[in-house]
Amino acid sequence: MNGPGAAKLIFPGLAGFYASWREIAYALVRVTMGYIMFMHGWGKVTGPGFAGVSGSMAKNGLVPGSAFAGAAMFLETIGALCIIVGLFTRFFAAALAIEMGIAFLVVHMSKGFSAGQGGYEYVLLLGVVLFSIAIRGAGPYSLDGVIGKEL
Repeated sequence: MNGPGAAKLIFPGLAGFYASWREIAYALVRVTMGYIMFMHGWGKVTGPGFAGVSGSMAKNGLVPGSAFAGAAMFLETIGALCIIVGLFTRFFAAALAIEMGIAFLVVHMSKGFSAGQGGYEYVLLLGVVLFSIAIRGAGPYSLDGVIGKEL
């Protein structure tokens, strides 16, 4: 980043290294976030399944539970795979960030910060990273980048 207020590198010789890895590092964050969300969703599919997730949603006040369960399972599997490959990235990252916001407010906020006690620490991190991906887009190492169009 250049311009007023931009920090200057202590070792300016590293500028080329940082510039050459910038997009690769971002792709790594996007792919890792997609993988984390996919594994979260896959656990719902192979664990409690649709009926179990629907019941859990309803128990937490998310009614109709089946609609919330279907949305969560779809976003956390298909949407997460799309984030991994960088397809419709902004849409799915935004939708998953909204899902994390709902989880934050409805399930985790009342339990405090610590994820170890069921708190909001983890969903806050996921939501902020997903929001950032939605704002930035897929980047050049993505199917959106290959297609040359994104939302």
